Amino acid sequence: MDLSRLTLEIFSKLEQKWLSEPIYSPASKPKTRILTIDGGMERDGMVAAEALVHLETQIKVQTGNPNARITDHFHLIAGTGLGGVLALLLTAPLLSATEARDFLMSNLANLFRRDNAGRFFRLQRSGSFSGKSFSKTLRAVFNNMTLRDTCKPVLVPCYDLNSSAPFVFSRADASQSLSFDFDLVDVCRATSASPGVFKPCGVVSVDKKTRCVGLSGGLVMNNPAAAAITHVMHNKRDFPDVGGVEDLALLSIGNGRDKSDGGDFVGCIKSNLAMEIVFRGVSDTVDQILTNAFSWNPTNYIRIQTNGLTTEEGASKAIDEKRRGGETPEELRKSGERMLSEIGVESLPFGGKRLLKETNGERIETFVRGLVVASTRIVANSVEPLLLLPPPSPSWEEVNSGVTLLADGR
Repeated sequence: MDLSRLTLEIFSKLEQKWLSEPIYSPASKPKTRILTIDGGMERDGMVAAEALVHLETQIKVQTGNPNARITDHFHLIAGTGLGGVLALLLTAPLLSATEARDFLMSNLANLFRRDNAGRFFRLQRSGSFSGKSFSKTLRAVFNNMTLRDTCKPVLVPCYDLNSSAPFVFSRADASQSLSFDFDLVDVCRATSASPGVFKPCGVVSVDKKTRCVGLSGGLVMNNPAAAAITHVMHNKRDFPDVGGVEDLALLSIGNGRDKSDGGDFVGCIKSNLAMEIVFRGVSDTVDQILTNAFSWNPTNYIRIQTNGLTTEEGASKAIDEKRRGGETPEELRKSGERMLSEIGVESLPFGGKRLLKETNGERIETFVRGLVVASTRIVANSVEPLLLLPPPSPSWEEVNSGVTLLADGR
């Protein structure tokens, strides 16, 4: 008997069974479902928005419910930069994914409007786009909503120049204290304030006790998935049944950066390219860590990321896009379609990546099938309601009697 051959066959079958395990096995308890959206600028935001439209479309098709929304099937949504704007559009004014994408498409020129100051004064400023135009555009949809007005737990990070540390805006903190409740327009400004694009944004809590000077969350949490998992595992008020990653199902939507964006690395690297390297490095590092964390149940973690490996149809779209420059909102939207047609790539537990057979779009469809199976099982067995409703906001007296603030309200 050839023991080496027999051992290889045994381990091959075990690996096949391990990798083909569905997101939700019949014997497992319902998973807490997390959606995260990477940060970035115009192209990255439109790519993520198109992925969200595909996600919501698949939810509608596979549930047979034409009114289904992403927020009906995820317990927490986190986003950075324009990903944070998308997360808040889905959870506060309760836009559908299509409405959120169309809002970005029709307002990109106003969100990223050049500052009207003269050239000399622009050179003296830290941002080249108008923060006032950005805020005014978002004010039209958010009005005066704050973090407490979101329908689901949300996380939106930024970097606080006051404390020289990351600062994470969350509905959980806002529900506990007015000192951590912030205007949603200010939250969007803070997480999107990339160096050289927007000036840092001063943010003040509703009760004026907490202040920060926000810079882009992409500097420290361009991929907010790790922060989202940490939040869920430690927030027993909203997620009392989560004991570890085995209780989670995570869909991570990457941005529009691929290898073709890097250009020629020979010689001096320009500052904008250095920022791209930072953002990409942060995202890939988090992806590698989460791959290791979910290594015993890899189908519970799916990462969608532009990688430049397209099908023939996607390659044709990419060529057409490059010929046209890819700068109009419609061309940016087509970048998202191209990303969905690209062949999926996933990180391996101990380094490196491997090419999959599914496209990114098909991987989203696979994840949604797991959501639908879980939802059907929950309803059939009456285990728990599908939606995680937000807890009632505490009164001012409850807030003041139950919270001890640190220095400077933090």
